[in-house]
Amino acid sequence: MDIFRNPNFVKLFFAALASQMGTTIGNMAFAFYLLEHFSNQPYYATLAELMYSLPTIFVFFIVGVVADKFDRKKVAENCDWVRAGLTVLLFGSLFIHSVPLIFFILFLRSAVTKFFFPAENSLVQGILKKEQYAQAAGLNQILFSLFMVFGVGLGALAYKTVGIHGAVVVDFISFVASGLLIRACKIPKHARLPNGNVSWKEISISGAAKDFKEGILYIYRNKLLASLIFGFFVFGFVSGGFAILPMFTMKYKYSPDNYELYASFFAIALGVGLIAGSAIAAYLSGKVKTYKLMVFPIFIASTLVFVLGFTDTLSIYLAAVFLLGICIGPVNVAIGGWMPKIVHPRLMGRVSGWIDPMMMFAQSLTLGAIALLFPKIVVSIDYLYYGMGMIILAVSIFYAMTLPKLSRTAAAQESSSGPLRKKKSEINSAL
Repeated sequence: MDIFRNPNFVKLFFAALASQMGTTIGNMAFAFYLLEHFSNQPYYATLAELMYSLPTIFVFFIVGVVADKFDRKKVAENCDWVRAGLTVLLFGSLFIHSVPLIFFILFLRSAVTKFFFPAENSLVQGILKKEQYAQAAGLNQILFSLFMVFGVGLGALAYKTVGIHGAVVVDFISFVASGLLIRACKIPKHARLPNGNVSWKEISISGAAKDFKEGILYIYRNKLLASLIFGFFVFGFVSGGFAILPMFTMKYKYSPDNYELYASFFAIALGVGLIAGSAIAAYLSGKVKTYKLMVFPIFIASTLVFVLGFTDTLSIYLAAVFLLGICIGPVNVAIGGWMPKIVHPRLMGRVSGWIDPMMMFAQSLTLGAIALLFPKIVVSIDYLYYGMGMIILAVSIFYAMTLPKLSRTAAAQESSSGPLRKKKSEINSAL
């Protein structure tokens, strides 16, 4: 593929791979660590997941501004160095067995991570051609799918072989490798600083509030973009459920003694399905309207989630998970290829900075609710699956009612105004 002839993209791609590895392996290892040492207190594992999503609420209003105002390459690189340092502190805190301190460091490390992906995502947009956006989205989806396949298994393997301390060391090495790869990139200034040089002295609370408002207005005035962002928010509820429910399902329903192994089977089934779904989406992307790659798979996914709660047979459960992955793949590819086409590069950081907060806020609410409700009030995991199925079904109906009209309107505006006038109008509307 031509996209891999771009050395900057190759380095950023593998930097994202290393960064994701540093996040996934440690997170999974901690989940197994807490489930083993506090098996009668499952809310500990839920709280650990909450430490990965909750920080978004505290930093979301400056994440996008930082990605747009400062050197995006330095922002992404420095995120890796800071996370590496926090991982060293995490390694030391494990020896004193202080769960509150461990949670606090996980919280800080996750807060820093929130700055990495908007900056890295904006860099990718700046170094690729418009026709390569869908390819990049497909590759990122495959990368995510690979971690779905191997992430839980690698976390379980690391925990069983080198222990929680060894898993933390893997985290440290991954963050350092990501930082070195980003430093090696030779990215032009217009991609790193699309808004020109800005110093810390020029940043103020009022200025940050103005930039924050600018991002909100840009999304609000672009109805298609607003619909996609709303979808991310709703998907956050589902993401929160799937962050912890598979492990709970295996431990408390299917295999209490071998839940690590069967949780890995869940990840493999979902990941392989995502890869297959991404391949199908790549084949259909030029033949099918983008919104159709979202509406129909989301509707089918809602029925499959109901199956997850209804069945008591592990083979049927895993088969439904595989089919669910096939449905999610096209949705992620469609959104990932659509977003860069409708967002001006000057505002990509602020728009990207809204996606994670919306998802993480919803995810935090879900994890908090699970920690409070299960197993004291909601004694059956099945009802949690039914709730997620209803949410996904509602999203499919919403998109079926809105996306066809909005996509036609966006296409008509682009063909009538031309790309240059369209870019100018986007800037003016945002301002």
